[in-house]
Amino acid sequence: MSLRPVAVALARCGVRLALACLTGAVSTGSAADAAGARSSTPPDVREPCAQHDPLRRPLFGDLHVHTALSHDASTQATRNLPRDAYRFARGEPLGIQPYAADGSPMRTLQLDRPLDFAAVTDHAELLGEVRVCETPGLPGYDAWLCRLHRRWPRASFFLISTHVARGTGRRMGFCGPDGSLCLEAAVTPWNEIRSAAEAAYDRTAACRFTSFVGYEWTASIIGRNLHRNVIFRNTRVPTLPTSYYEATTHEDLWADLREQCTEADTGCDALAIPHNSNLSAGLMFRLEDDLSADQARERSWWEPVVEVMQHKGDSECLWQPGGTDEECAFEQLPFDSFRGKFFGFLKHAPRREDGVRYALLEGLRSQAERGANPFKLGQVGSTDTHLGTPGYVDETAHPGHGGAGAPSPDSLPPGLPDDAFFNPGGLAVVWAEENSRDAIFEALRRREVYGTSGPRLVVRLFGGWGYPQDLCQRADLAAAGYAQGVPMGGDLPARDGERSPAFVVSALRDPGSGSRPGALLERIQIVKGWLEDGEPREQVVDVVGAPGEKRDGLCRVWRDPDFDPAAPAFWYARVLETPTPRWHTYVCRSKNVDCDDPGEGLEACCDPAIPQFIRERAWTSPIWWTP
Repeated sequence: MSLRPVAVALARCGVRLALACLTGAVSTGSAADAAGARSSTPPDVREPCAQHDPLRRPLFGDLHVHTALSHDASTQATRNLPRDAYRFARGEPLGIQPYAADGSPMRTLQLDRPLDFAAVTDHAELLGEVRVCETPGLPGYDAWLCRLHRRWPRASFFLISTHVARGTGRRMGFCGPDGSLCLEAAVTPWNEIRSAAEAAYDRTAACRFTSFVGYEWTASIIGRNLHRNVIFRNTRVPTLPTSYYEATTHEDLWADLREQCTEADTGCDALAIPHNSNLSAGLMFRLEDDLSADQARERSWWEPVVEVMQHKGDSECLWQPGGTDEECAFEQLPFDSFRGKFFGFLKHAPRREDGVRYALLEGLRSQAERGANPFKLGQVGSTDTHLGTPGYVDETAHPGHGGAGAPSPDSLPPGLPDDAFFNPGGLAVVWAEENSRDAIFEALRRREVYGTSGPRLVVRLFGGWGYPQDLCQRADLAAAGYAQGVPMGGDLPARDGERSPAFVVSALRDPGSGSRPGALLERIQIVKGWLEDGEPREQVVDVVGAPGEKRDGLCRVWRDPDFDPAAPAFWYARVLETPTPRWHTYVCRSKNVDCDDPGEGLEACCDPAIPQFIRERAWTSPIWWTP
């Protein structure tokens, strides 16, 4: 055995667990697991789903969920655990503790409709530290940082988070000189995450709910966000998640995942989902000049999708003065990093290069220059809830999702329950044959996914060369879409004759629930990006509907009139609902705010920079053309 695996084992398992880790006693799965590579978890036999559609159906979920196992959530009075989060996702009511430690009563939340799938993604960083600090008798429990964590949790949040963000690779002193005490302690919460996912997974023929094992790799360079959520196909996963302590770059993260997962011969498979590029201050989509084609392809393989929308803002595109796409101002934060949020002198306006659309355009440039596109990104939404409440995107009763946005106790109850610039978050939607781990994971891998800002819109996008103009009126739209072209996330096939590509895009409104109907649809736009003389260009076209219209559904076959077969390009659809009140508008109305004297903590109710109404929306994954 070489020294490197031994060193990895020691670092991962700690001194006490190293021998067990090396000998396989600390197992990532049984021999039966390994035999069933790339399929579901043991016993690898499940009842076939009674509902299986070869033309696929939309499944709604949340792939970004934190519970009390995360350090930031635990310092904000969150007590819900992974098993509670999955219960909530399946439609059961769940109590949440208000952030104010003032004896406020528990509040009960419940989804009006269950989700189809979810993943608890607690932070890999500090899993062990939180357990040490909250478990009497463990070595380190009486350390001063742990006492600070228990008595002044918000001070602990800032102090410990700052230490992690420095990226030194050194754990807290109470973890021991080699960090082994905290690594050993992390095994328990990681196993709790794994067990909760397995218990929630519906293996019956009903296939009502799918759960995934996951975690968040929380890289941050002095407050500039580089976070990724890692989602595993099944429960054959590493003994511990890779944290920012072990991997300080995304390349290091992929290397760890290769070594411990995809090349470990256990049937493990994984992908990573970047999020909050809007808070990366220009770092998330920055490419090195010497990036090779192989490195670009590796990035695209590990990161097939990006989180375009969540609690801490929309990252599709970032509006700046002089911009032509006003919809880029949707749920935009007024700063470009966490450091800008907390330190005014470091506050900078949002940057165009932090938007997903910018990355998609840079991907075209990379394809032309290197022969490989590192930013071939599908788009999903999620919540980033820190309450353990996946899918809770209700604008009418937003409780505040926590994380970096938790208000101080002094602002509750008279103020708002969240930072006014934040929002209830979004949802991930996949087109899959059935509600199972393999089917959903494959949908993510092929990018046949879309994101919404909360509503459960049903959106399809196909691209091809020969779609008939009357396809929207035909019952076989989906069958023809697949047979004659590719769905969202795909690449246009070789050009058919001299024609321009045609795109069929359809959207159905969210029907809502019995107590709360969904909003009507206003229009569908096609967002096009292409290279012209080597420079990126973009255009937004209203292809069906118009401002002020109200429709139950929209559909059109649209042919690009300006298609240049020599120019790399992409197209994705953006669906806009009719305007509805934003979450803080409901709160301000309930408190009868008078803007002549709004009252303490309610000044945002009268801030013209925060819109009273919004157009909820959906974004599809693109379809690409490579000459």
